[in-house]
Amino acid sequence: MAEDYDYDLVVIGSGPSGRRAAVQAAKFGRSVLLVDKGVRVGGVSVHTGTIPSKTLRETVLNLTGWRERGFYGLAYRVKKDITAGDLRSRLAKTLDYEVEVLEHQLARNRVDVRRGLAQFVDAHHVEIHTEAGESHTVSADKIVVAVGTKPYRPPHVPFDESIVIDSDGMVDLDLLPRSLTVVGGGVIGIEYATIFSALDVRVTLVEPKATILDFVDRELVDDFTHQLRDQGVNFRLGTHIDAIRMEAGQPVVILEGGRRVRSEMLLYTAGRVGATDQLNLPAAGLRADHRGRLSVNPKTFQTEVPNIYATGDVIGFPSLASTSLEQGRIAACHAFSETLPHAPEFFPYGIYSVPEISTVGLSEEEARAKGIAYECGVARFRETSRGHIMGLRGGMLKLLISLQTHKLLGVHIVGEGATELVHIGQAVLNLGGKLDYFIDATFNYPTLAEAYKIAALDAWNRITPRRDDEAEPVAPLQSEAVK
Repeated sequence: MAEDYDYDLVVIGSGPSGRRAAVQAAKFGRSVLLVDKGVRVGGVSVHTGTIPSKTLRETVLNLTGWRERGFYGLAYRVKKDITAGDLRSRLAKTLDYEVEVLEHQLARNRVDVRRGLAQFVDAHHVEIHTEAGESHTVSADKIVVAVGTKPYRPPHVPFDESIVIDSDGMVDLDLLPRSLTVVGGGVIGIEYATIFSALDVRVTLVEPKATILDFVDRELVDDFTHQLRDQGVNFRLGTHIDAIRMEAGQPVVILEGGRRVRSEMLLYTAGRVGATDQLNLPAAGLRADHRGRLSVNPKTFQTEVPNIYATGDVIGFPSLASTSLEQGRIAACHAFSETLPHAPEFFPYGIYSVPEISTVGLSEEEARAKGIAYECGVARFRETSRGHIMGLRGGMLKLLISLQTHKLLGVHIVGEGATELVHIGQAVLNLGGKLDYFIDATFNYPTLAEAYKIAALDAWNRITPRRDDEAEPVAPLQSEAVK
């Protein structure tokens, strides 16, 4: 470290990418300061985003008995009267544990942590303002901006923090509504819409576009929306919103053409913006776009100012905690001229809705756009013995296979355990594996993972020409893949 600098690295923000950058640099023997304006470390991911929404989802599925309704009927409940207090209780315990783990990790790696609002003085100096009204300036050779995002709140939406809320407000509910309107068909909107539908809240999803989850394979989305409609979720797609008003104490969404959607509560999830407005970016020579995001070199995560890096949601797509962690690690490696880790070509997306969605690799739409000849194999979870045991009525796994090479092109899953199951496909995909792997592999029985073999055999039947004197590969006796 140059003697003129207080630290080798200052990281602004303690979300997944920030803390990974800080810890990685510390492991290189560098002096590191982590600055966060929150009361506790963890950033949006821990306190209002990833961990809270997934904790609420798990709490709802457990308390409602949603996973058991395939056997015991739609009226089955583990707890009859579920309150907002029930949700907050488990959430508080989870967040306390997460923060404790993070604080221990940072202390173990000798990362200094200071709480306060960081603002650039120049490209190497940051002023930290505390809640007590104090301020002091620190200098650093390298700086990582990992401040994440915050909900987009347009002025025409009458937010009141109790009835009309954004996604941050979902972790502080005092009462559970009997009806909920969700504006926005992106990942956050879909997750909360389905979580509250599992609570038997009447949910209406409003999305100006005619489709939802445009980055997901269309067949998967079609299956997903069919399950949601069967659960009672109402969709209002492809219609613009003229206004959102309060009438008789309830929010009303007025759609183009005069149609009205009324509910006890409204959740507005139409986008997020980078939390860069208080950083004084111009002082460091940086500029944010209209959504507060920073541009970076996608291989090194350097900004236009060479000693300043940006990682995580503040740089935009894909805005996943998993990829943010790797971005922080890569930024720290590049900043201190360490060997850059090899980034795999494909990484999974996980949507923690009810049911889950997870996908890795090419979708059918992407394969067609690239001119790749392909075939699909599909397995329904009800075709597995584990699916029968669990009482699953929905869920599917889909494989995309190259017709030319028989290599795996993509894996798309909707249903119970999708975000766990996808990693089998991810490994095979990044290792250049072929259809044969799934046909020849032995999977634990009974498991949902057996769906890979069923889908592979389905694809094999479509790809391979049959002769009367040839026998096709035989699935395990317990499988229903081959009739």
